[in-house]
Amino acid sequence: MRPIVRSSSSLLRIRWALRNQQRHSSTIYSKTHKPLVGAHQNEALVNTNTCNSALYSRLSFSRGLSAEAVEAADAVRLTVSSSAEVNRTGPLVEYERRISEGDLMTGDVCQLGALKELQRLHDELVESVDTCRLDRYNTSDKSSRSRWFWSRLMPQSSVSPVKGLYLYGGVGTGKTMLMDLFFDQLPCTWKKQRIHFHDFMLTIHSRLQKHKGLSDPLEVVAQEIAHDAILLCLDEFMVTDVADALILNRLFGHLFSNGIILVATSNRNPDKLYEGGLQRDLFLPFIASLKERNVVHEIGSSVDYRKLTSAEQGFYFIGTDISTLLKQKFQELIGGNVVARPQEVEVVMGRKLQVSLGANGCAYFPFKELCDRPLGAADYLGLFKKFHTLALEGVPVFGLYNRPAASRFVTLVDVMYENRARLLCTAEATPQELLEKIVTISDAKSMSPRTSSRSRKNDVSELCVDNELGFAKDRTISRLTEMNSKEYLEQHAITHNL
Repeated sequence: MRPIVRSSSSLLRIRWALRNQQRHSSTIYSKTHKPLVGAHQNEALVNTNTCNSALYSRLSFSRGLSAEAVEAADAVRLTVSSSAEVNRTGPLVEYERRISEGDLMTGDVCQLGALKELQRLHDELVESVDTCRLDRYNTSDKSSRSRWFWSRLMPQSSVSPVKGLYLYGGVGTGKTMLMDLFFDQLPCTWKKQRIHFHDFMLTIHSRLQKHKGLSDPLEVVAQEIAHDAILLCLDEFMVTDVADALILNRLFGHLFSNGIILVATSNRNPDKLYEGGLQRDLFLPFIASLKERNVVHEIGSSVDYRKLTSAEQGFYFIGTDISTLLKQKFQELIGGNVVARPQEVEVVMGRKLQVSLGANGCAYFPFKELCDRPLGAADYLGLFKKFHTLALEGVPVFGLYNRPAASRFVTLVDVMYENRARLLCTAEATPQELLEKIVTISDAKSMSPRTSSRSRKNDVSELCVDNELGFAKDRTISRLTEMNSKEYLEQHAITHNL
């Protein structure tokens, strides 16, 4: 903050009051008593930026101080406070600005609670920028190499003095928006990264493959990440894969030891991560570490803001024999005279994905070719690096018989949403009905029994009881709803310069 310079008349009034006070204070203080405001008063007045609060305290609590001096000090304090409010930055300030300008809806109490935590973290980071080594231009290459060299000889820990933040809550409550608001308010010169958890774990596995053969490749990967980013913002933190679950504790142990500060969003309470997963006992130490290094905050809002968007725009078609309509819409998007042809997309580690039809940034797939094959997030990420629009034919109702396809469809929607891709599809039912038969264990237990044992048996046989998938389905329904809205499609056009 720049120093606050008072007018000469105000400063003269303060100095006059102080001199007058000092002249008449001999009856109150002994000659050996050090005055509350003495020889350094001029220095304090000049450096109002750092010393104004201390000066104000001394002026206010000096028993014999004249009313005029107190009044003048009040003027200094109010000016400084007013200027501090004007110059203050951070996610909470930006949030209030956007509400006042009509860019956001009136403040949600639950979102405001999360914003206070983000503002707290923002302020602590600003105060600790040097200690946390956040500014990439304040750390020389030489000192970085020196730290790396000594860390190889004598392993040392440089855990950040600032705790991170783990935000969790229901779907559509604004977690991603709030984290982006926080991230965008931080200086661009800082060592920071904002990435989806899917992408992050793919990067980790790719780097582990690169360092295969080392005694502890995870340690090397953690040092590489910390070299690029001290502040790590992970969106949609979720653990469904046993390979991810088994390395997270050691990975984040190394990351935290390298000073990494984590900000994460998730649909799940940390204690519920990887619930029911294989070898979960090996995952539990990571949960303890996560809670130790982060403030955990729940966004308790029941409002799904994604469903408050405008009416549907006509890209989600319900029916079983309408593939001709989808192909017609697809042709309109690529251009009437353009011929779509099979294409090939390169994904991670040299693998390639065959695209049924593609042209002008648009890809066409039957559902079975994209979700009934052993594909994953890496394949979908590779696809949307080349294409901004997907036409998906024949999305079925999901249940016990096609659980793997349901899991891939959830991942596909997540990747599309993160990349602001456009979806055209034909489906057997509405988004809600597509995933209606996928439930969590608690949902299955709470379902009321049928009066007829036969009908109950049929219902149960069609249910897919899967904790992770059952928990993710609300997010998928919410995102499918938003992806078909006017607001989302406008964002899609801006993102891809269409």
